[in-house]
Amino acid sequence: MIKSNLIIKNNIQKKYLNNDSLKILSKKFIKIILSMRRDIDNTKKTLNVLSDKFEFNFKIKDLKKFKKFKTIAIIGMGGSILGAEAIHDFLKIKIKKKIYFFDNLDLNKISNFKKKEDLKKVLFLIISKSGNTIETLSNTFALDIIKKNSKNIIIISEKKNNLLFSISKKFNLFYVEHKNYIGGRYSVLSEVGAIPAYLMGINILKLRSNNLKFLNGKEMLHLKDSATKLANLLNSKKINNLIFLCYSQELEKFLFWCQQLIAESLGKKNKGFLPMISSAPKDHHSLLQLYLDGPKNKIFYIFSIDDKSKEKINIKKELNINNFLNKKSLSKVKLAQKDALVESFKKHNIPFREFKIKTIKEEVLSKLFSYFMLETVIIAKLIKVNPYDQPAVEQVKVSTKRLLS
Repeated sequence: MIKSNLIIKNNIQKKYLNNDSLKILSKKFIKIILSMRRDIDNTKKTLNVLSDKFEFNFKIKDLKKFKKFKTIAIIGMGGSILGAEAIHDFLKIKIKKKIYFFDNLDLNKISNFKKKEDLKKVLFLIISKSGNTIETLSNTFALDIIKKNSKNIIIISEKKNNLLFSISKKFNLFYVEHKNYIGGRYSVLSEVGAIPAYLMGINILKLRSNNLKFLNGKEMLHLKDSATKLANLLNSKKINNLIFLCYSQELEKFLFWCQQLIAESLGKKNKGFLPMISSAPKDHHSLLQLYLDGPKNKIFYIFSIDDKSKEKINIKKELNINNFLNKKSLSKVKLAQKDALVESFKKHNIPFREFKIKTIKEEVLSKLFSYFMLETVIIAKLIKVNPYDQPAVEQVKVSTKRLLS
């Protein structure tokens, strides 16, 4: 268990684990950590994004001219936008601007946006690593925002032969290079997440302040315990479903970021978890029966934030009702539901992990991003899959382009 403003507990019962396999995985862990530390120091490796010496492909002074915009629209798909959405929802109490996210093909959303907003007063961030992402290009052209010398567009893509980079040169638009060695799902702490965060008013130095915390001391021991046990579960094929139980709305977009990270990094060679987000306590009334009494092929990650809200349920005296909910805060009701679920998981010997966030601030989100990146890469290496590619996805992209040609 890790104790700080982020508390992580593991409760994975011995019956799901193979001790001999765990010993082998533990020995491999040390070699993997040494290799990862070298990768973090290598400016051509994905994990360099976690380095204290990581250098952005932009200067803050060049972005200051965009701070005047009160409305921002971010256009992207997958790893190009999920991180920005996670930052926005987790830290929205600090954000004073209006933020739109175009992360799917939704004609009604585009139509309503064009009717509601003066597009000249909106700052558009168009993000695609490849520069050729079909949905991103489709939304950009559907919004009809590309104009010569536009001062309200930022393009982030690789600097190579792709449509977005070509557009930035042809129309003289503000351009930031996407590092070619950082894949989308690992890019949240690079230009891809930092530029939207900065323009939202978030402190991006604090957002990158805890990246290597889990590679030392007790934190590394916890990382070892978690990664080896999860790899053990995947190798045994006893558990193949991962359910994120989300008890705080501020964390939902972060969990969608986690979903992509885990699914694309581990889902190879007939291995991997199927990660799904479950909204709680709402899903207590639809899925809990299956969770507790259905197939024992799932591990649960329980996420919550300490809610300081003091608003209480007040049952008026004139109603003449004596109910246990009276004088209870909504946060206390939710906490009781979560704790009751934890008791049931223990009673039914269902494996779970719990992530408790004590405070909402940039440093905590930094820990969450870096922890899951490190853990996922380690698990991938332990189960012998490449954590950085997504070959099956590329096949579908090629077929889509062929069908549209």
